[in-house]
Order: sequence, then C-alpha cells, then structure tokens
Amino acid sequence: MAPILHRQRGAIAIMVAISMLVLLGVVGLAIDGGLAYLVKARLNAAVDSAALAGARAVTTGNNEAEQRASAKVAAEDFFKANIPDNYLLSAPKILSTTVTFKAGQAIIDVVADAKMPVSIMQVMGFQSLTPVAAAQTIRSDLDMALVIDTSGSLKGSAATVRNSSKSFLSRFNVTQDRVALIHFASGVETDNPFDTSTRGFDRTSMNATITNYNFAGGTSSFEGVWKAREQLNSVPLANRSTMRVIVFFSDGAPTSFGSSLTFNTPSDCTRVGSVDRVLDGGGLGNLANSELILLSEGCKTWRYTTVNKKTVAVPAVRQLPAWYNARAGSVREFPIVTTTPRVVTADISTAELFERNILRASRNLAESVAEKSRTEGITVFTLGFGAALKESEPSDPDTGEMILKCMANTADAPKRCQKPSQPVGMYCYAATDADLSPCFSRLASAILRISQ
Repeated sequence: MAPILHRQRGAIAIMVAISMLVLLGVVGLAIDGGLAYLVKARLNAAVDSAALAGARAVTTGNNEAEQRASAKVAAEDFFKANIPDNYLLSAPKILSTTVTFKAGQAIIDVVADAKMPVSIMQVMGFQSLTPVAAAQTIRSDLDMALVIDTSGSLKGSAATVRNSSKSFLSRFNVTQDRVALIHFASGVETDNPFDTSTRGFDRTSMNATITNYNFAGGTSSFEGVWKAREQLNSVPLANRSTMRVIVFFSDGAPTSFGSSLTFNTPSDCTRVGSVDRVLDGGGLGNLANSELILLSEGCKTWRYTTVNKKTVAVPAVRQLPAWYNARAGSVREFPIVTTTPRVVTADISTAELFERNILRASRNLAESVAEKSRTEGITVFTLGFGAALKESEPSDPDTGEMILKCMANTADAPKRCQKPSQPVGMYCYAATDADLSPCFSRLASAILRISQ
C-alpha cells in the first residue's frame, strides 16, 4: 500500500500547484483587470473631453489648416487635464486627432491608449495591458444673425459692448459658419449680410464695423429681430445650415417700431420711418436702403395749439395702422391693433394714448416676430444688460427682462408666452459691464453645444 499512497501524494501536490497557478491567474485577472477597467473609464472620459474641446477650438483660425492645428492643441490639452501621466501606473497618450471638414461639418476623431504594467498576471505570461478609447464629435455648421443694440442708453458702456461683441464673434468658424451682423436703435441696419451661396464670414470686417458703432436713439427691438429673421430666411433651403440662430442683445424694453402712418396733413411727413413713444434721439439708415429713420426727424409728428392760454402738443397723426406696414411689400403678418398679449388700440389722438399704445405695440411686435422665427425652426438667444431691464412701466407691468425671456422661449419665461413645441433658447442677464463678456461667452458655449 505504501507505494500507492506515495503516488497519490505526488498527484495531489501537482494538482495543488496547478490550482495555485489558476488561482493566482484569477486573482491577477481580478486585480490587474480591475485596474485596467478604472484606467479605461478614465481614458474614455479624457478622450470624450478632448473631442469636445477640439470641436469648440476648431472655430479658431482663418483657414482649415489653422483650425485643424487649434483643434489638435485643444484636444491634447484637455486630454492631459483629464487623465494625468502615470495614472494608476499607466502611460496615457493620444494616438491621433483627426479633423475632417465635410459638407458643412467639422468631424473630430480622437484615439488614445494607456499602456499599463501588470503584477500577478505576469505568472500567466502577460507583461502589460493597453486599454484603448476613441471618441468622435461632429460640429455642424451654423447660420447666425447677431443683433446688437446701439441705443443712446448704452453710450456709457460702448467700449464694453464693442469688446464683448468682438470676443463673441471670435468663438465661431470663419470658414464653416455663416454670420450676419445687424445693429439697431430707433431704426435698423444690416452691416454685414449673409453670403447666401457660400459658407463663412468676414470677422475682420465685422470687428471694424463694431469699432465704429455710434450709440444713439431709441430701442426698436422688433426691427432688429425682423432683419435677423429676414437674413436667415434669405438663405436658399438647399444652402441653409442645420442650426439657425438669432442672438439678440439689448439693454432695454422695446419703445419703437417702423410704420407708414397717415398724417392729418399729408405734407407733415412723406416717408416711412420709426415711431417712438419718446420722440427724441437719432434714427438710423435711410429710406433708399429700405432701412428706418426716426419719424420725428424731418416730420412734423406733433403740432402745437393753445388751449386755455397753454401750449398743448397734439399728434399730427391720429391713428395707428392695424398691421405692421413699414416694409415694402409686407404682408399682414404682425398685428399692431390687438387684444393680446397686450391691448393696443388704434387711437393715438392724445399724448397719453400715443405713449401707451406705441409702447405696448412695440413690445407685442418684438415678441411676435421672435415667436414667428421660432415656428420656422430658428432658435432665439437673448442677452439683457443693465438695471433698467428689471423695471416695469405704468403702461405695462412686464419688465424688459420678461420680454427677452419670452423672445427666447425660456423655461422661466412668463407662462403666457411659453411655447414648449418651439425651440427653447437661452437668456443671460448682465447686471454690470463686468458681466457682459461672461454672458456673451455663455451664449456662445450654449450655441456651440447644441450644434454638436
């Protein structure tokens, strides 16, 4: 019996040895594989952030070569920021960052790996593990109309408005994005229209235009958004971008709009222009360019008479038109005389009725043209500046901020104007000059995020 027992002991020793090797392999797989899983998860996050950073940075540069270089630098920086060298003894690195421009899109592909040594798994012949991760971000092209308020109330902050607007434009791609620049006060001017046949925009020209802005006049918000919508819809369907955006900046509630008024004495005024509830300040543009000028300039908007030995101003025009009619060939699209959202009557025969009806009509029209734009697939972003936006008027309890939220269709807009089925934009409030540039940056980031 002794030889048989000896042979059994030898077999058991061999089985134990083999079992120990298998157990070590299982333990090694659990330990090294677990570490590799953690590295892989961190690597995935780093590659995702690198691809997103590349998509945002691809706007920097005057040509595709410069844009590719910017995207690659940003991808590398964000990759390193999200997974440091020697993370769990690994050696993470980007293998490739590819930027492809195709059919109005910038496609950023990032591939990376993180070679790491193993410990217990070496008994199974493994020397290292190499987790690999890849990510792709597609930045779609953009059609954007930037509308800047240049009314007189912004004169003290003119330098901040200019610098913030230029910084905002620097976030967009001069070869892929299509941008129009518009400014408004009592009237409106399209400074840099879209090139409707090709992509891209001339940022240098726009910056020069912004530098020369003169801040004067009232706040004809409707005219600014009307022009923005006109620019976006001027692009043929076949050439339009997948993202169409209006960015509207203002420091106050609307006070004026364009109109062809019928004067009691025809010779008092023979032109279309912008009528303001406060008849002071300067207008913009000229009739030859189909832009608007303030009716009080060169038109006898008020006549003066003596009543009980007192001089009284009497409007030279007694009635508002039922529909917006300032543009040649305009259809009955935007009502002036209405019961919603604010009651507006045609009667402007007294100073009180003049101020109230023009103020309310100005606000109604601004909200209406923004809503119409949204029904056409345009997303509206608004930026409000200054304390005046928090104030209401005796003629209307809504603040300027409420109107801007209604225009953007934000989740915190007044319930009366929320339209869940329409594109939801974003509103940012800048209380002071120091808040203006960060607000513009927030809007740019939001626009770039939804275009990806």
